[in-house]
Amino acid sequence: MFFRQYQLSCLSLFSYLIGDTSTGRAVVVDPQRDISGYLDDARAHGLRIERVIETHFHADFLSGHLELAAAAGAVVSYGTEAEAEFPTEPLAYEQRIELGEVVLEIRHTPGHTPESVSVVVWEHRDDPEPWGVLTGDTLFVGDVGRPDLMASVGFTPDALARRLYHSLHDQVLTLPDRTRVFPAHGPARLAGSRCRMPSRRRSASSGTRTMPCGPCRRMRSSRSSPRASRWHRPNSRTRPTPTAGTDLLDDHEQPARLDAAGLQRCLREDAVVLDGRSPETFASGHLRGSVNVSLDGRFAEYAGAVVRPGRPIVVVADEGREAEAKLRLARIGFDRVQGAVVDVERLLTERPDPAARGTRVAARDLASWRDDEPALQVVDVRNPSEQEAGVVPGAVSIPLARLLDRQGELDPTAPTVAYCAGGYRSSIAASLLRTAGFRLVADLQGGYDAWAHAGLPTASPQLG
Repeated sequence: MFFRQYQLSCLSLFSYLIGDTSTGRAVVVDPQRDISGYLDDARAHGLRIERVIETHFHADFLSGHLELAAAAGAVVSYGTEAEAEFPTEPLAYEQRIELGEVVLEIRHTPGHTPESVSVVVWEHRDDPEPWGVLTGDTLFVGDVGRPDLMASVGFTPDALARRLYHSLHDQVLTLPDRTRVFPAHGPARLAGSRCRMPSRRRSASSGTRTMPCGPCRRMRSSRSSPRASRWHRPNSRTRPTPTAGTDLLDDHEQPARLDAAGLQRCLREDAVVLDGRSPETFASGHLRGSVNVSLDGRFAEYAGAVVRPGRPIVVVADEGREAEAKLRLARIGFDRVQGAVVDVERLLTERPDPAARGTRVAARDLASWRDDEPALQVVDVRNPSEQEAGVVPGAVSIPLARLLDRQGELDPTAPTVAYCAGGYRSSIAASLLRTAGFRLVADLQGGYDAWAHAGLPTASPQLG
């Protein structure tokens, strides 16, 4: 058996290549959109990727199933409850896919979504118990998938939670204790993590995110019903169908480099400028009207939260990182990258009229500003769970993922300070509010952590 797990940290995504080296037959499960890693590994180990198995329709990233179908001639398969607008080969309950000695068995595990399946892996067809199970978003390491994301298409959270409970207890947790659990998502890394090519791991013993079924079963036995996962962040878009004109991704293609004239042409076409440099560099000088989402964090996730789908995009990046920015946007379906500016400092020197600076305030300076300016708006863009340890007194809670739609709740004429945990998301929020016409916006350097560390007063969150 050949088994390899791929980890894409900035989207908390795991995908898998499974093959039988005696026959050369292989499948990929839940692929990311850029597929070069799977193709390279298959070629290196004499494998032919003949099928793509999707454990469910993904809402938080764009899958590479169409790319693999085109590049490798692979069949795309979902569970039988899936309805796709492109050719698929449905997977029946308990269907066995024999790659040779390696055998895959399909189990229907609805709950996170109605069409969810899990894939049981047998290293040898005559083994007394399975080697592992790929659980998609049904079961994570220490958590379960969310059953509350399908209300817009007619599925109630209660109904899906019941189905998830039975999927867990009747299909997954009935597997033997030693069966390894391989999920489709894992814990998010800190905002400072980068996201380049996926790391590739060979087996459970070499560092993959996995846990035997036994501990999973004992963890679940203390809970009467599934709870929402803290890992799954549905902030991007599902894949358009081929009939909608979706282009296949070439993950080696470079974006066009833009000069001042090219930039102006894109701006006339209503392009949003995404500046992928660090918050500190962005604050020192940037193109007026640009939004700062640093490439040194969860770039695609937060870009998906602050840019409307379908808008053309210009990326600003340090030399050599423009292709990375384009690729990471493509992973969530943002394909309209019109070009890149890779020497923004030179452009601003040649034409200083579009230049702007950001304002970052230290914790004690913010405390003084609050005392001197009664009209000051302080906006907490962290998630509700992060606020349990405390908030800046009087802060308005608007999570960053909701700010684009809820900015109308704030006064654009009042001075405003945004803060997050450490300063990454607050730079995104402050720059977004500036593009919306807010007159004076700053962000808290070091975030709430710096505020609390300075011994400044805190309050309990007012959540509603």
